[in-house]
Formats: sequence, structure tokens, C-alpha cells
Amino acid sequence: MKPTQFDYHRPETVEEALELADEHPEAELLAGNQSLGIIMANRLATPDDLIDVNRLDDLDYVEITDGAVEVGALTRHRTLERHDELRGVLELLPEAAEQIAGPAVRNRGTMGGSVAEADPAGNYPAVLAAMDGELRLASVDGERTVGAGDYFVAYMFTDLAENELITGVRIDREPFPVDRTGSAFVELKRGAQTWPTVSAASAVRVDDPDAEEPVVEEARLALGNADQIPLRVADAESAVEGEPLSAATLAEAAAAVREAADPQEEMHADREYKVEVAGEYARRSLRRSYERAAGD
Repeated sequence: MKPTQFDYHRPETVEEALELADEHPEAELLAGNQSLGIIMANRLATPDDLIDVNRLDDLDYVEITDGAVEVGALTRHRTLERHDELRGVLELLPEAAEQIAGPAVRNRGTMGGSVAEADPAGNYPAVLAAMDGELRLASVDGERTVGAGDYFVAYMFTDLAENELITGVRIDREPFPVDRTGSAFVELKRGAQTWPTVSAASAVRVDDPDAEEPVVEEARLALGNADQIPLRVADAESAVEGEPLSAATLAEAAAAVREAADPQEEMHADREYKVEVAGEYARRSLRRSYERAAGD
């Protein structure tokens, strides 16, 4: 099957793209084309207008400062995967990127496209939820910033207005100094080209990485594909905070995740199985983050 007829637009600037999005509010935006092309070819989407944003080079960047990590919407997965400086300050982000599909997809897929799609199984949504990330949105009416907790609303439904464009994301570094922090992204997948059955993104800050048993000062945890939106589990975070990480605190955190998880059943994984996997992968992610924070 082939797509239905549509008008193709290829703006050269962000301003031109915003004007087109305002003029054609029901248009589809094309970035990496890792999902849209398939959907249109099967006529599950039949837009009258297609806006190709691939020439908006201003949205292709990774900026690392003492206070934050900022990633442009057109930054490719491959860029994040291979960004050594980023891996040194926020390891879970390139770790999430490197586990997306195969090389062909990572070469073309973008941060903005993944976040805009808002699939609950997506890697970046879980990372942003765990790290209290912010999304920068723009339209002809101006710019605004929305936290990940407010952006993801329901299954593949977000706070993004029809005439808005995601320009980038921001993650605050200040709560997680490099010398006392570890982060990790782990997932269970049936194959490289599939969505993860469950994923877990976490970060842990300890009091003294040189101590025999460092105390967890702060923990962050979010699960992908464990609910209709990325699932942040505050009770699991609280379970491991205030003392050294142990089998007991990890078991308590896993139990909190199993209690909070409400995943959709899939052909290869029923709900009960996914709930158990969510607890286990939360445990694995937190343990890996703690080990990295302690320098192991």
C-alpha cells in the first residue's frame, strides 16, 4: 500500500516551520521518519500536508554545562550514543540511545521525534521522567517549557499543541554531581528491532563514593512500557534513600514498582509477566546506578 496524496513542505528555518505548523495545524512533521512513513504507507495516517524539518540545523545540538544537559530535537540517536562527554556526565542518556532498534534507525531517528510520538515503551520518555526533564516547545505565539511529568498525559497523548514544535529537552545536572552519581538504563527486548517489554531508567547520588557502604542521598526511577505513560515510582525511590543500597532496600523498591505498574498486555507478554519484569528491571537499574556512583 502507498500513502495518500499530500502536499510536501521543507522549511529552511525554525520560524518558517512554525508558520507552516500554524497554517496547517493537522499536518504531520517529518524528522527521522522511523515511524511516520510506515504509518502513512499503511494509511493509518493520511495527512494533507507533510512538513519535513530535517533542514532545521539549529535544532541539532548537544550542550553540556555545569548546570544542565540540553539536547536539540533534531539530534540523532547515533549522536547521543557516541557522545563521550555526555556519557561521562549522564550515562543513562547515551545508554538509552544505544539500545534503540538497530544502526539504521539510530542513524536517522531523533530525540524530538521519539518524544513527540510519546510511546510508553520509548526510551527517552522514561529517561526524561526519571530525571525531571523539561521539554521546550515553540509556536508562532512564543515559546514555553513543560516538565516531563506534565507533558506525557495519556497513551501516546501529550501536552503538545497542534501548532507547536518540540525544539529541545533539558535535564538539570545540579542534583547529581558527577563525582557522587551513577545512572543506568536497562531494558528487556525480544530483539534489536522491537520495542522493549519493559525498561528502567534510574540515577543515584551517594554521600561518599569512597566509603565502604555509601549512603543513597537521592534516587530517581522511571519505567517504560509499565503504564500508559512513563511511570515514575516515588515509593521505590524512597525505599532506597537514606541508607546504603542493600538486597532488602532493593526488594522493597521492586515491590513498590510491582504495586504501581499497570502495563498493557501484549501478545508475547501478559500483564502479570510485565509487572514482575518491571520490578526486576527496576532493581537491576538501581543497583547498576549505585555501583557506578560508588565507582565500581
